[in-house]
Amino acid sequence: MAEQLAAWAESVAAGYRFARRHTFDPQQASAFAHLAGDDNPIHHDGEFASGTRFGGLIVSATHTTALMMGLVASHFAQRGTVLGLQFSVDLLRPVGSTETVTLEWVVKSASYHPKGGQLLDLEGEIRDCAEDVRVRARGRVLVGATFRKQAAAASE
Repeated sequence: MAEQLAAWAESVAAGYRFARRHTFDPQQASAFAHLAGDDNPIHHDGEFASGTRFGGLIVSATHTTALMMGLVASHFAQRGTVLGLQFSVDLLRPVGSTETVTLEWVVKSASYHPKGGQLLDLEGEIRDCAEDVRVRARGRVLVGATFRKQAAAASE
């Protein structure tokens, strides 16, 4: 298994891309915001939201951010271990609660970690159907490393 992971990690290089589409609905957007502790009526109250400059309900930033980070984790976890080390997000424009968007990440650089695995620096975006960028993100993950407790590693 370790050899498989090492071989796969070597194939991840700058320019590697992965993406998926997501369609929001008002119930999903409201439920996620509530679970995240975001009680802002812009995510829950259609009447209130229709009177704002957005003209309707918008998705909580916690929701869009979680989807971006979740895509990275799910994508790389299909092939082995992955550990998120750093993420930052720029919220450029709100996402409406009924929109379909594309979440996409691209590997900007890849390097080997001294203790094993590969460090990947990523840039990502959420784009609407007109290809306008709504959210821009950056991240760093460690993939393909073996994560063991110190005691277990020392006893081997």
